[in-house]
Amino acid sequence: MSDSSERPVALPWPPIVYLAAAVIAIGLGIVYPLPWLLSPLAELAFAAGIAVIVGAVAMEVSAVMALRRARTTVLPTRRPDHLVTGGPYSFTRNPIYLGNTMLLVGAGLIFGLLWFLPMAIAAAMLVNKLVVEREETVLEHRFGRAYRDYRKKARRWI
Repeated sequence: MSDSSERPVALPWPPIVYLAAAVIAIGLGIVYPLPWLLSPLAELAFAAGIAVIVGAVAMEVSAVMALRRARTTVLPTRRPDHLVTGGPYSFTRNPIYLGNTMLLVGAGLIFGLLWFLPMAIAAAMLVNKLVVEREETVLEHRFGRAYRDYRKKARRWI
């Protein structure tokens, strides 16, 4: 197996994409602010944002712990040693990327910056194209039927 078929990606795209999406959302909010909710809906959005971020962090921590328990890499640039299907991986094949997307949504709700919402969707779509599709190819090549069976049980995102 060549190095390109063992490693999903050469660059750590997910953190780069999600950070860029946050910066763009903030920049757009400064240059072209969009209207936001008035009280008391703004307070409800703030509380919902906190809840979304707490859920995202909990899911990401749980996902990282599941990967570590399986003694496989957390880094998207490294070859996976084991197929992880427990914890949050039992309902989504990409809990860390889903958590990152949720962090953007939560930030938008907390800070009242509507631009975070479309940027979260754009970031998820870009990560899907740059990373997830490639990871799936590597996982199928590496784990074969076990991965194909897992793919039938857990959705790609949600």
